[in-house]
Amino acid sequence: MIEVNDLHKSFGDHKVIKGISSKFYEGKTNLIIGQSGSGKTVFLKSLVGLHQIDKGDIYFDDRKLSEMGEDEKTNLRTEMGMVFQGNALFDSLTIEQNVTFALDMFSDMSVSERRDRADFCLKRVNLENVQKKFPAELSGGMRKRVAIARAISMNPRYLFCDEPNSGLDPRTSIVIDNLISEITEEYNITTVINTHDMNSVMEIGDSILYIKDGLKAWEGSKDDILTTKNKDINDFIFSSKLFRLIKKEL
Repeated sequence: MIEVNDLHKSFGDHKVIKGISSKFYEGKTNLIIGQSGSGKTVFLKSLVGLHQIDKGDIYFDDRKLSEMGEDEKTNLRTEMGMVFQGNALFDSLTIEQNVTFALDMFSDMSVSERRDRADFCLKRVNLENVQKKFPAELSGGMRKRVAIARAISMNPRYLFCDEPNSGLDPRTSIVIDNLISEITEEYNITTVINTHDMNSVMEIGDSILYIKDGLKAWEGSKDDILTTKNKDINDFIFSSKLFRLIKKEL
């Protein structure tokens, strides 16, 4: 579990995150949603340590981030998997080399063990016989699955996904959503997903944090969304005609 207490982050005089507190549960898909500019990307990057926070506490399974030494922080990073919005695959490396990248740097596995691990992770995301291919030879959905395979190669306790469905067609997006959800439950990972995709919210939103203007405006599950009276979340979720029709039928 990840717990955040009174998190603040500013850039100069511009306050982006203004005292957010929340919990992200293991074995669950925890979604962060909000309009562009709401602060959700800064919030996610603060969780993974890409931004130095101004105030507040972040706990990783009762381990306080601010009290960790450099060695502890390094160990914590090896427990994190990250799926970037643009996949962040290395074009000059084969798929196998992309998946073993973190293993090459942080594990003491032999070469054959790393290859076996890459094969296992690729099969887990339903990719086979792609090890020697390069990213440019794969479709967008396949590249996203490679990014997920790389993210789980180190058996992470925490999985962070930044807009995992960005640029994908609706059918492929559903495949990626289901894959992330299955892996989260199967390996009991604490998964945090930053998304604009309302289909993802309604399909896999075990726990949802809605950020507006740097503040926690609402928190609940996909089931709670359908019955909430919170105006902010209703305006955001049901801005499309489809979701207004869903709400009307309830």
